[in-house]
Amino acid sequence: MSSEFGALLKISVFGQSHGKAIGVNIDGLPAGEPIDLDELNAFLSRRKPGKSPLSTARKEADAPVFLSGLENGVTCGAPLCAVIENSDQHSSDYEELRDKPRPGHADYTAWVKWHGAADMRGGGHFSGRLTAPLCIAGGIARQILARRGIYTGAHLLSVGSEQDRPFPLHPTAALFTEIAARPFPVMDEEAGRRMQEVILAARQDGDSVGGVIQCAAIGLPAGLGDPMFDGMENRLAAALFGIPAVKGVEFGDGFAAARSRGSQNNDPFAVENGAVVTTSNHAGGILGGITTGMPLIFQLAMKPTPSISRPQQTVSLSRMENAELVIRGRHDPCIAHRAVPVAEAVTAAVLLDVLLESGTL
Repeated sequence: MSSEFGALLKISVFGQSHGKAIGVNIDGLPAGEPIDLDELNAFLSRRKPGKSPLSTARKEADAPVFLSGLENGVTCGAPLCAVIENSDQHSSDYEELRDKPRPGHADYTAWVKWHGAADMRGGGHFSGRLTAPLCIAGGIARQILARRGIYTGAHLLSVGSEQDRPFPLHPTAALFTEIAARPFPVMDEEAGRRMQEVILAARQDGDSVGGVIQCAAIGLPAGLGDPMFDGMENRLAAALFGIPAVKGVEFGDGFAAARSRGSQNNDPFAVENGAVVTTSNHAGGILGGITTGMPLIFQLAMKPTPSISRPQQTVSLSRMENAELVIRGRHDPCIAHRAVPVAEAVTAAVLLDVLLESGTL
């Protein structure tokens, strides 16, 4: 299924932005794992809309209702199904879009693929709204991993030309917690203030702006993953590209490695406390598709939100002629800061799947 990922841990996301509900089905969770629902709800609140002028004004409680898979707060071996009811849709804002596809959105491609039958109100099944059930799955995975000493964390690395400092060579769980507790997910709060100014300036101009997220996982053992087509990068990238607005994924130095010499890009090996480590981490903790034991590091490029209030050129599908479109409704001037916990969630879900498959969990 196109809306499902995972080998042993199968995660399926369902629903539409303006439908009755959205949700997730998770098959393959280990039984007997306690899930702290307060911690899960706190994680979900990090991506919730309507909390500041930096995001859409849509108000959603995003409170999951568990239909199966949890008994007295503990996984019971059955597939876990959770739903989140939608409550603050303004569907009338999208009437014109039935005929005029939004530039940069999936309206046109969905119209072609499903012959005009797709529900594209609020983006339909393509909407960033569907990242809420992704965060349910990933939030549960994070708790299971944390009990094994494996942690995921992320921050907003850049918005426009403004940049946060990158993760240190060895990020810590305490650093991840510190970033997550902040209203704006950065390490350097002054850089964060400048990023927010860029976002608000775009909103003032009726426009939007993109950003880059840096994500890390620590505590992973060496040896996870496989060469060629089932490597750790492959597994992560396939799932990460399911996050709406992701247009690029790079591991370690990524494209910057192409501008380096081998003497600069290679990570020298050393022995510390009886373990093999590298003294730098340009590879992002992965060699040949297999984890090295160093922190796993990657960056996500998030495009600017396509829904902007400026007039845009499109077409009328019914008349097959050029047309102008002015998008109404409530939209994020930047999606990147709200996608930070989503990156953590998807990463945790993939890592839990790989660990279950390897038999090391």
